[in-house]
Amino acid sequence: MMENRNDGNGDSMASSPGQNWAGNITYGAERLLRPASLDELAEIISREPRLRALGSRHSFNRIADGPGALVSLTDIPVDPADIRIEGATVRTPAWLRYGDLVPALDTAGLALANLASLPHISLAGAVATGTHGSGEKITSLATQVCAVEFLNGSGETVVLRRGEEDFDGAVVSLGALGVVTHLTLDVEPTYRVAQRVFEHAPWDAVLENFDDIAAAGNSVSIFTRWREDGLADQIWVKYREGHPAPDLSWLGARAAEGPCHPIPGADGSVCTAQMGEFGPWHGRWPHFRLDFEPSAGDELQSEFLLPRRHAAAAVRALRDLAPRIAPLLHICEVRTVAPDSLWLSPAYEQETVGFHFTWHPREAEVRPVLAEIQAALAPLGARPHWGKVFLPDADALPGLYPRWSDFGALRERHDPQRRFGNAFLESLGL
Repeated sequence: MMENRNDGNGDSMASSPGQNWAGNITYGAERLLRPASLDELAEIISREPRLRALGSRHSFNRIADGPGALVSLTDIPVDPADIRIEGATVRTPAWLRYGDLVPALDTAGLALANLASLPHISLAGAVATGTHGSGEKITSLATQVCAVEFLNGSGETVVLRRGEEDFDGAVVSLGALGVVTHLTLDVEPTYRVAQRVFEHAPWDAVLENFDDIAAAGNSVSIFTRWREDGLADQIWVKYREGHPAPDLSWLGARAAEGPCHPIPGADGSVCTAQMGEFGPWHGRWPHFRLDFEPSAGDELQSEFLLPRRHAAAAVRALRDLAPRIAPLLHICEVRTVAPDSLWLSPAYEQETVGFHFTWHPREAEVRPVLAEIQAALAPLGARPHWGKVFLPDADALPGLYPRWSDFGALRERHDPQRRFGNAFLESLGL
């Protein structure tokens, strides 16, 4: 990709937008703009008829693509003073990655309540798509936001704070309201976390004891390839100091004897430390270390989230589809998420279980299987992860989100000209 240059008149020169992280999307936008300041960003918004914000490129669909131009904020300088800690909050540029925010929090002896499995993703992108970690009492990353700041379709700066009328609609926004520039996040005193991995638990025992397994740690992930042997490959249990050390031997699982990767046979050294060794929160909540390529590398991802009470029914439905799923799958992760009040969050007002699929990069073969998975999970109220590969159903989605029409009205107020619209949003019926 060409480096961005500035022409000396405060106008960013365009470069080729290129591809997303996975390489399955070549952006169709005409150019990528890289403003060097927020004032320049406001000028770009005022002149560009169609625009989408581009984050860390970790979306697997075209949510970040669109006609006209893409804009990236990563050329805007970040001074340490731009990360402002005040009491139990931190105000930070939204284009930073979670892994880039950690040093400032560490220095101040502070922490976030949770992280996603990858620290490589941008704050704005993760929040806008409802991205989450795992834990029956842990909500999505978006719920850590107590204030959101964005430039709307008129180039105006909008600041919404928790408790204000439109706040719950503006956090998980799919990029439809404007370009998010800053987020204020809840923080807490730093703490330590450990994790253990258990292997080869029988699925029948997992289903019978699902609630006990979900409570075995603060964050629990079940990894499976949906093999015919009826075993779940691994169960990862992360737990804060003070939580009892997990032991799943009663389940028929055995403790791993060395570092594991979620994908059996892959190199476990790229993952965060295991074996019950306590360490910094940011070095345990993610599955993968910031200084390595995460997950499989060459992959696609999908995720569907549904009411936790339907977990057993969903597992049975997916086991029935195992012969179709397994040949295309690296790994599937099953995890819980606590409910929240954010209008377009997949965990909106429900105890949630998520089924995350990491696929081989064979999208033409994956899509027909996705159609079968979505058909099987639709009666259970499955909601898609907004940043992953799924087949949009504009007729079904409004019924899954009680505040869907309210979000449409919020969008109309902030972007009546659909400056931030694109084909992806139109496919959702927005």
